[in-house]
Amino acid sequence: MGTGRRKEIERHLSEDELDAKLRDAEDPEMVRRLGFIKNLYRGDTLGEAATREGKSQPTGARWAAQWNDGCVDELAPDHGGGRPSKLTASERQQLRQLLATEKPLTTRAVHHFIEERFDVTYHPNYIYELLRSLDVHSAESRPERPERPGNDGETPEDRRDRALE
Repeated sequence: MGTGRRKEIERHLSEDELDAKLRDAEDPEMVRRLGFIKNLYRGDTLGEAATREGKSQPTGARWAAQWNDGCVDELAPDHGGGRPSKLTASERQQLRQLLATEKPLTTRAVHHFIEERFDVTYHPNYIYELLRSLDVHSAESRPERPERPGNDGETPEDRRDRALE
């Protein structure tokens, strides 16, 4: 590869111990970070090790500093948990129960129900993701427009030819 900055890396673990941590890691991000450290153990520069893991040199420098400060615990990604849900746990449970007892609803109906019942507004495109997070797969897709002609095996070319007759 190219030249780059060499970083003195603390050898908190032996290579065998590092390999064991790599094998046991389930989080793909942690695997990437431990692989980066292993590359540094083997003599890569920060840039080379980061590139092998698909990351930039500054990210590699940050990971190396985290490793030096606290080994595996400090290197572990902090996913932060994300933004809190607009619906409380109780409201999510109520919604799940309603959707389990009702006939399949359209995502539009679910969207309106959430607004009316809980006074919470979600973007319409998010409703499907919300339903998946609730492990609900019974929402119907939007029905076809009734004024649209059916497709009885007719190709677009067939329809064009029929229209030009």
